[in-house]
Amino acid sequence: MKKREFIKYGGLLAGALMTGTAPVLANEIEKRSGQIKRKKALLKLKFTPYELQLKHVFTIASNSRTTTPVVLTEIEYDGIKGHGEASMPPYLGESHETVLKFLSQVNLGQFSDPFLMEDILEYVDNIMPGNHAAKASVDIALHDVVGKILGKPCFRLWGLDPMKTPDTSFTIGIDTPEVVKQKVLEAAPYNVLKVKLGAGDDRIMIDTIRSVTDKPLCVDANQGWKDKNYALEMAHWLREKNVMFIEQPMPKSQIGDIAWLTQNSPLPVIADEAVQTADDLLVLKGVYSGVNIKLMKCGGMNAAIKMAYLAKAMNMKIMIGCMTETSCAVSAAAQLSPLANWADLDGNLLINNDCYEGMLIKNGKVSLNEKPGIGIIEKEKIF
Repeated sequence: MKKREFIKYGGLLAGALMTGTAPVLANEIEKRSGQIKRKKALLKLKFTPYELQLKHVFTIASNSRTTTPVVLTEIEYDGIKGHGEASMPPYLGESHETVLKFLSQVNLGQFSDPFLMEDILEYVDNIMPGNHAAKASVDIALHDVVGKILGKPCFRLWGLDPMKTPDTSFTIGIDTPEVVKQKVLEAAPYNVLKVKLGAGDDRIMIDTIRSVTDKPLCVDANQGWKDKNYALEMAHWLREKNVMFIEQPMPKSQIGDIAWLTQNSPLPVIADEAVQTADDLLVLKGVYSGVNIKLMKCGGMNAAIKMAYLAKAMNMKIMIGCMTETSCAVSAAAQLSPLANWADLDGNLLINNDCYEGMLIKNGKVSLNEKPGIGIIEKEKIF
C-alpha cells in the first residue's frame, strides 16, 4: 500500500504506524538520519538467483515440486549490509527471470538516506505493477540496513513485545499415509501442524495424522474445494478432529460461497490466495474471518505491518505466513509475529540448503533474537 493510499484509510487506522518505526526511537532516528545526510553515502543494491532444495516433495491441491526459485538481495550503505529475499512459488507468477528483470531496473543509487523508507519503497513500487516478491526483496534488505544502523531488531523499532509471539505451525504436505506419518514424526518439536488438503483424500490425510498425534491442527485446502456444502460438511467434521481453522478452502473467485461458508462454519475461514495487498483486504470484510499475511504476497515488511493493523481495525484474525524461503525472509516475517494470532513460519525448515541463520523455534514457539535488523547471520558467503 502506498503512503497516500494508507493515509486515505486513516479513519480505519487511527493510531497505526505510518513508517514502521516506534515513536520511542524517533529522537534516535532523527539524530542518526542527520548523521547520514552529512555522510552523503549512497545505497547499493546487489542480487543473485538461488534455488532452494526441499527435504520432501511438496504437494498441495494444485501442484507438486521439489525446488523453489528465490533471488537473494543485498543493500549496502556506508559499509553496512542488509539482506533480503524474493521467493517465487508457482501461483505468484514470478520467476528468476521476472525478478532479475525487475531488480535490474531498481536504481537505489539516487538515495543517500535509508531512513526515507516510504519514499524509497514508493519509488520501487512505482517501477512497474505487481512483482511483489521482487519488491519484498528490496524492502527486507532495507529494513535490515536500518535496523543495523540503529543497532536494534525491527520488532523493537515497531515497539512489539517478543514475549507475545505465537506458536508456529509445521506444514504436512499431501502424500501417502506412510510418508505423512513420517513427516508427522519429524514434526515432533512443533505444537501445531498445518495440513494440506484439497486433493480428494482429505479425510484419509486427517485420519492418518490422528493415528499418530492428537496435536492441534489447522488445514489449508489451497482453493481445492469447489462446493460450499462439501466445505461446510468438512468444517463440521474437522472441528471434531481438533482443527483450529480452515485456510483458503475454496477458489478465491467464489466470493459469495466463501462468505456463506464463513457465516455458517464452526471454524474460522482464513484468506490466503484471495488476499495479496491491503486493497484486496478492504473489499473482503465479512467474507473471511482472518487473513494470512505473507511478505512475498504484499511486497515486504512495510506493507505487511500496515496490513496487520488494517486487519485488526477490521476485526479480522491475523496469521503471519511464509513461502518456502531461507531464514532471511522467514526471520523478516517473524519480526511481525507479536501482532499475529497464529504463525506459519516454517519455510526454512522445509529446505536442505538454508544459507542463513536467524529466527528459531523454541518449544514450538517463534523466538525472536536481539540481533539488529531482521536478526540473521550468513552461514555462507553469497555476494
